[in-house]
Amino acid sequence: MTHDARRPTRVLLADDDALVRAGLRMVLSHAGDVEVVAEAADGAEAVDLAIGSAVDVALLDVRMPGIDGLAAAEQLAIHAPTVRVVMLTTFGEDEYVARALSAGAAGFVLKDTGPQELIHAVRAAANGHAILSPRVIRGLVDRYIVGANRRATEAQRLVSLLTERERDVLLMIGHGLSNADAGKRLYLGEGTVKTHVRHILTKTGCTNRVQAAILAKEAGLLPTG
Repeated sequence: MTHDARRPTRVLLADDDALVRAGLRMVLSHAGDVEVVAEAADGAEAVDLAIGSAVDVALLDVRMPGIDGLAAAEQLAIHAPTVRVVMLTTFGEDEYVARALSAGAAGFVLKDTGPQELIHAVRAAANGHAILSPRVIRGLVDRYIVGANRRATEAQRLVSLLTERERDVLLMIGHGLSNADAGKRLYLGEGTVKTHVRHILTKTGCTNRVQAAILAKEAGLLPTG
């Protein structure tokens, strides 16, 4: 749902730093079509104000005392679903982005972003669009690509510890086959498969078949998609 374009976009600012709120308020006051109607110093206050006020967009700092911005966003998604949330963060806090977006946040911008980018984020959120700061996007890409590569490298190292037959059994585990079905596929007795499974778990450090299946996936033994 978008706000009525004939009136200013009503914004709630939530940050435990009064100076930060003052700076944000000053930036937004120059937009002409944006009005700061409420301010909060923590997440609980932000939720109460957003529910009790006619707010279009809530600018929430990720880190606040008590209920932080992420928890506040999750509560607003339930109790004030028409309020569009834009999260404010500092560089290097990319790990919060996924949780914020899953909570329904419409945007994620850095505190040191330029005035026009901030105003654009508020306008975009008010009109039902999602927006991420370019630097946040780059951080996310770096984090998840590097993380995936590291997991794949470690998974391949662990798989290299297995014998050829053990890798065959691991592949069967990855496909969700039982010991009996794996034995039929590989022309092995069920007891032999159980022994291979025990060796696989021991060598790789996996505690169960689910972890072993994940290992097979990360090592590239299973098709993608």
